[in-house]
Amino acid sequence: MKIEHLALNVPDALNMARWYVEHLGMKVKRRTVEPPFVHFLADDSGTVMLELYQNPDAPALDFPAVQPPALHLAFLSRDLPADVRRLSQAGATIVADVHTMATGDTFAMLRDPWGLPVPVRSVRSRI
Repeated sequence: MKIEHLALNVPDALNMARWYVEHLGMKVKRRTVEPPFVHFLADDSGTVMLELYQNPDAPALDFPAVQPPALHLAFLSRDLPADVRRLSQAGATIVADVHTMATGDTFAMLRDPWGLPVPVRSVRSRI
């Protein structure tokens, strides 16, 4: 079986989807512009999708309270320092700035403007 998508009930699906498209390179595969504002966003492979929707009648995670080891949405970068600068200028918060890990990978932990942990890393080789 293949993972089709991961769904997140978020407080501002329209603006969050727009931010992910503009700043993380996600592509809109399907969306609705009326409640619950469902957006299916794909990464640049076109096969991994994230569903963002806004349902006030369903529980939503308190992203700012979530610790990054418990939940995060990770991205690969070709130019990590530039991407961290660009994302922070676009409203992301730096939790841990660019540093090199024991594996030789470079890594930074950010939170998107809604508080979701978004680690970004540059790897010597893909997983």
